[in-house]
Amino acid sequence: MGEEGRLGAEGTTSVSRATGDAVAEIRGLRVEIGGRAIVDGVNLRVPPGKVTALVGASGSGKTTTGLALLGEYPPGARVTGEVRRPGDGPVGYVPQHPAAVLNPARRVSALLDDIARPQVRHLPRAERRTAARALVLRALSDAQLTAAEALLRRHPHQLSGGQQQRVVLAQALLLGARVIVADEPTTGQDALTKSRVVGQLAAVAARGIAIVLLSHDLDVVRALADEVLVMRAGRVVESGPVERLWAAPRHEWTRRLLDGQRAVPRTGAEPGAARPVLEVRHLTAVHDRRTAVLHVPHLALHPGTSLAVVGRSGSGKTTLARCLAGLHRDHDGEILLDGTPLPRSLRHRSSAQLAAVQYAFQDARAAFDEHRPVLHQVARTAVRLRATDERTATDEAATTLNRLGLPEELAHRRPAELSGGELQRAALARALLARPRVLICDEVTSGLDTVTRRGILDVLAGLVGEGEDLSLVLITHDLDTARLAHRIAVLDAGELVEQGAAHDVLTDPQHPLTVSLMETTERLEAGARR
Repeated sequence: MGEEGRLGAEGTTSVSRATGDAVAEIRGLRVEIGGRAIVDGVNLRVPPGKVTALVGASGSGKTTTGLALLGEYPPGARVTGEVRRPGDGPVGYVPQHPAAVLNPARRVSALLDDIARPQVRHLPRAERRTAARALVLRALSDAQLTAAEALLRRHPHQLSGGQQQRVVLAQALLLGARVIVADEPTTGQDALTKSRVVGQLAAVAARGIAIVLLSHDLDVVRALADEVLVMRAGRVVESGPVERLWAAPRHEWTRRLLDGQRAVPRTGAEPGAARPVLEVRHLTAVHDRRTAVLHVPHLALHPGTSLAVVGRSGSGKTTLARCLAGLHRDHDGEILLDGTPLPRSLRHRSSAQLAAVQYAFQDARAAFDEHRPVLHQVARTAVRLRATDERTATDEAATTLNRLGLPEELAHRRPAELSGGELQRAALARALLARPRVLICDEVTSGLDTVTRRGILDVLAGLVGEGEDLSLVLITHDLDTARLAHRIAVLDAGELVEQGAAHDVLTDPQHPLTVSLMETTERLEAGARR
């Protein structure tokens, strides 16, 4: 039966080497779990030196199709069809959630050295260490990771989500794969880094390596892909060259995806002179108790408003968010809630303070217990922080999940049975069940398709606009998302370099980084190949 049996799948799938002008190919793939088809009748040809993109809503089957090229399927899946893979090289994989494949106990240097060492065994022993390090540094450079020596000394949890993703990309490049499956490779990354990743993947393809791109980011797809397959409910509903598909989409779902690409600018009043609900004063955060990574002299969030924090990957956005939520206690300065200093550590905050400041994580999968149904975990927030009874909490959780686009049927499943986008919606619902004063959203739309992303942002904007009970901190690399905020703060290399009303920052940016982010975003949106 092939490799599928080893991975817990059943069926009649055949696995063979790709022939002809394709380095990998899928024919008639059908994947069922519990009698329900999550992929149905998918055909995919992967030519060398080309970028083939799969796009669609969360749960449409993109990742399942991409993983089939690695011979991996969900546990207990019934699989039929044919998968042909390269016979002279591995298939590399860059996952949507990189933290899940990076050993948290090992430094980045060790993770990469493990791959590089076998490639230099033919050299004299005295030369191997230097040669292996040269391969590692080149891979990091190709993956657009700067300050490599300092980064190699860190553990994965000390990296931003974008940095983690590029470390995994470096691993795939080190492997010398003939095919690289890139699952949301630009999720959580700023426009400048996106542009560089587009350039790097294009350069990889130019060397004859096939790229299978699984992405919600239609700007990146248009800039990079040669061929696009649009998926919905496990089926390919449209395919064709990228320019034709953008210019004349034939299927209604393709048109909806393209129409939902742009965010609607925020409407409503600017913050007034009311006392801030959350305020940062003279904040300096450190890593390893000695390395300063963030300095914010002053930042304020007013009641009933939203603040977008933007910047490049690794600029300190997530560190700031974690400080606000009490998840990063190594900092000086003050964080005040309604004028009262908050304890630095989450462990020292009261139940009321925990409920008042809630955090929706970028990596939603890592934030859920894989053994319990999602609905139960979402409802638990109301029980724990608001002393709500189990039945009422469950009803409220189901209502909130449904409002965010996750029906009760999916809510009863375990996290492993949901897509990354579906879990992000569940994470947002869990935070909202605390009825927070401040909701910190760390790249919560970065893994969502354009239609779902638009819906989530509309919900968040509506929640903020309903009254003065909720204020929003949007941690984002995406300037379109930032347009929804009242105010924008820009971070660069751990420094707050610009802040002001959203309209002013986006139409008349003052700092060179902000200008560069705007210009690069415009190039990506225009589909420029770089």
